[in-house]
Amino acid sequence: MADDDNHDQPFGERYTRRVLLLGLAQAAGFAALGTRLYQLQVMEGGRFAPLAEDNRIDIKVLAPVRGRIFDRSGVELAHNNENYNATVRIVREVDLPKLIKLVGDVVNLSETEQAALAAKAKQQARGSTLVLASDLNFDQIAALNLLAPQLPGVETNNAHRRAYEHGVTMGHIVGYVGKVERHAMDDDPLLRLQTVKVGKSGVERGLELTLRGKGGTRKFEVDSRGRIVRHLEETEPVNGHDIVLSIDLELQKKVVERLARERRAALVALDVNTGEIVAMASNPGYDPSHFVNGIDEEEWKALSNGADQPMLNRAIGGMYPPGSTFKMVTALAALQANAMAPKEKCDCTGVFELAGQTYRCWKRSGHVTADLHKALRESCDLYFYEAAKRTGISAIAAMARRLGLGQIYDCGLPQQKRGVIPDPDWKRNEYRAGWLDGETILAGIGQGYVSSTPLQLAVMTARIATGRAVEPSIVRFDSGQLPPFSDLGLNADHLQLVRDGMIACVNEDGGTGAEAQMLGSRVLVAGKTGTSQVRTNSRGDGDDDDGIWEHRDHALFVSYFPATAPRYAIACVIEHGGGGGKAAAPLVRDVMEYILADDPAGRPFPKLKVNAQGPRPSIASGAGDGHG
Repeated sequence: MADDDNHDQPFGERYTRRVLLLGLAQAAGFAALGTRLYQLQVMEGGRFAPLAEDNRIDIKVLAPVRGRIFDRSGVELAHNNENYNATVRIVREVDLPKLIKLVGDVVNLSETEQAALAAKAKQQARGSTLVLASDLNFDQIAALNLLAPQLPGVETNNAHRRAYEHGVTMGHIVGYVGKVERHAMDDDPLLRLQTVKVGKSGVERGLELTLRGKGGTRKFEVDSRGRIVRHLEETEPVNGHDIVLSIDLELQKKVVERLARERRAALVALDVNTGEIVAMASNPGYDPSHFVNGIDEEEWKALSNGADQPMLNRAIGGMYPPGSTFKMVTALAALQANAMAPKEKCDCTGVFELAGQTYRCWKRSGHVTADLHKALRESCDLYFYEAAKRTGISAIAAMARRLGLGQIYDCGLPQQKRGVIPDPDWKRNEYRAGWLDGETILAGIGQGYVSSTPLQLAVMTARIATGRAVEPSIVRFDSGQLPPFSDLGLNADHLQLVRDGMIACVNEDGGTGAEAQMLGSRVLVAGKTGTSQVRTNSRGDGDDDDGIWEHRDHALFVSYFPATAPRYAIACVIEHGGGGGKAAAPLVRDVMEYILADDPAGRPFPKLKVNAQGPRPSIASGAGDGHG
């Protein structure tokens, strides 16, 4: 009956009701849409507007030119050779496999390289840039430009490749650059460019932020498929700063050549007035030019894992027991603690007994008696055993740190080793054991747990020579930027006693450092020999016990000169060289002669020309801003 009633309703009434219902539904839909649009555009417009802009705008980072590196006289050590690369923007319309094949045929890419490019392209985001080929010459660029109609999206750009001069001579100091291996969320966007390389070792790494510069930007408007619609604006990159090193290239060449006579050795020479390192050599070395185009796995293994570790800069990364070169530390600690009187004499029979243990002097027959002057001159172990026992390890360790040992210096050189200046807290942390009196005895003569680097020993020597807290630097200071070193706060009379002992070590009869005398010169040299044991049953006098090179003691010598007005400090270590007086002292004497023949401090500060590849500041006078 109901259906009949509906059929009885006029057609116009039924139509009007449906139109009304449909109109209400449409009105509700428009209301919901309007509400959502209001929410998106008005209420949340601040959040979504930048996202929409990001979809419309694409930004390309422009690489700066890396700063150059010079020696203290302005001789170029690292620079940039201009070349070209070919890139393509990854968009949907580009047939990448076909394009890679065409480009590869022009620039001689192997099938393996082309396959690697295709695989890499699949991993990159749409709209990003893929480097198809780098280090291209002009002829290759001309050929690509001729094929431009067949290579949609391919661009050719200027690029720069790092070049190193003077090879092994400067390899450890300058270092080399390489690809960025890992990215962090907060990394500089510049580091995500495939063509950008960062410092991996040496100054290239230690002063990375100074050398790198800041990237520029180029903004594009793109469509929904990532194709460029138009260029919007461009910000030029800021090129990296050039750096003038404190190293004197001519002196460095001579030092490297002299050190090459030894299988493994290291030497540091620094200016005690400025802290500038004028020479730093480690043998064997390596040529950073080998890394410019990449090296194969076998060559890398030979360099990094070879028996003599040529990649290791022993001057800052080699840790050695300082042996008797540490005795100045023990002497100053004992004098400051009033544990030893300045003129006090100790008996030396060649044997020292403590807690049932026997400790011998390097001179088996003993020195009879020795005061501080004689003990430093002839390196009497028993005097320093007694001084260490009375003083205690805590005071000795504190003096060692005051003199610069056990530290990493903020001087522009990465990969430094801290060495070890032991004390009871250190041993508890390392070995979960208490300190023993016998360990103090060994530490007093620079053996046992004590270890240091040649750079630290050079700083120690410079601080003893000047009484100031000399800090090393690999960057040269302009004349108006000389660093003010603070006073060490040590008793002047105590320092002079130690200095007199070091002068006696080289210049008086019986001195162990006589080989460092500069015969025929009026320059007075102060120094101290060291012979550090590598085996517990070594005699400790540097003599080869069994003919095996690896069993021989390390030879050390530290020195400053002129002794009457100190200007340079030198530290040298020859691995398994035997006695310090026989091997290291004459080597240091030769280096001192090189310095006196052509004093690096006399060279004027260089006036550098602005790099033709773009204007930039001519020097970075600060140091230590590394990239980890």
